[in-house]
Amino acid sequence: MKLNLVPARTGAEWVRLGLKTFWRQPLAFISLFFLLMAMISTVSVLPVLGSVVAPILLPFMTLGLMVATSVAYTDNAEGLGSAGDAKRPTGSAMFVAVFGAMRAEWRSLAVLGVISAVYFVLAVLVTAAVDGGQLARAYLLDDALTPEVIASSDFQLARMLLMCLNLPLSLAMWHAPALVHWHRVEPVTSIFFSVVALFRNFGAYALFGVAWFGVFLLAGIAMGLVATVLIGVGALGAGGAAVAVGNILIVGTALVLAAMSLSSTWFTFRDTFDPN
Repeated sequence: MKLNLVPARTGAEWVRLGLKTFWRQPLAFISLFFLLMAMISTVSVLPVLGSVVAPILLPFMTLGLMVATSVAYTDNAEGLGSAGDAKRPTGSAMFVAVFGAMRAEWRSLAVLGVISAVYFVLAVLVTAAVDGGQLARAYLLDDALTPEVIASSDFQLARMLLMCLNLPLSLAMWHAPALVHWHRVEPVTSIFFSVVALFRNFGAYALFGVAWFGVFLLAGIAMGLVATVLIGVGALGAGGAAVAVGNILIVGTALVLAAMSLSSTWFTFRDTFDPN
């Protein structure tokens, strides 16, 4: 395995490929995303331990969506019918590949998950220096937060600090699950390679992020306009159903876009690491 250096414009190509591949099997991608999110959300609500155990499942979700993308793209690129048309990948094939990969690599993924959980707990504890431990008690001990605490400047600063502290974790785990699956790299080593890859190809990954921000922004504006119209209809007497539909559209669009963006990360991995 070696690291490829790609031009910055590749970042936009990753987004284009991700969108194109997603729409070959949108229901399968959305179903997989919601299933994995439901698993993480269910674990996260467990008393006391939920917020600590939930990060352990994140590497499983990352690898699952990357494997699904690899199956959908490979079937698109290589599965040609007799007339030369690409055969549409089946959702069942994607799910079988995803859960097969998780089962094969569960030990390494669990190690990555434990590393993520330990880092997350330490990051939460660091925020105690800013707000006196209010955010830490909320995350780790399930303490209830009053509106006054949530609105306080110290609490908001602690939340921003936690977001900044979690950024290195996101970079470290970007490629790590894929490296342990496709290249059999040890978990700790995969974290190192993931960080190095992102910094060595900073231009491409920066454009990748900017391009996805643009997609989110355009979709948000479009859904916001639709929701505004529906809310306006509701205000004119059509009832609360129009308002509810508008809110569902906004939330649903955000979740679908999240599934798209996570699915497209397989292309970043494919072009960054050469198995030979």
